[in-house]
Amino acid sequence: QVQLVESGGGLVQAGGSLRLSCAASGRPFSSYSTGWFRQAPGKEREFVSAISSRGGYTDYADSVKGRFTISRDNAKNTVYLQMNSLKPEDTAVYYCAADLRPVATITRKDYAHWGQGTQVTVSS
Repeated sequence: QVQLVESGGGLVQAGGSLRLSCAASGRPFSSYSTGWFRQAPGKEREFVSAISSRGGYTDYADSVKGRFTISRDNAKNTVYLQMNSLKPEDTAVYYCAADLRPVATITRKDYAHWGQGTQVTVSS
């Protein structure tokens, strides 16, 4: 079992940046592919980005491609989401998810472990 804790959310103006962190504890994190999802009020939880267990493969939703960067430091059991050029439509609760597989997936149901989420609010 792995436990996930997100941090780094907050309030930022449009055009600003935030870096989210997802800290894992429990089993060795290097065996887990990891994804970031987000959920805005009244909307479904949607895929944002994913990274393979060793960090060699990444994927992004079209809406964040070129603005967000996912990375991981397995020595620190942490995955990051660097978010630049933020827009008001990026406002949501951001969730970190992990699954015991090497290959990253964009599908929410493929992830067995979830964090509690961190709020990101982008003002216009």
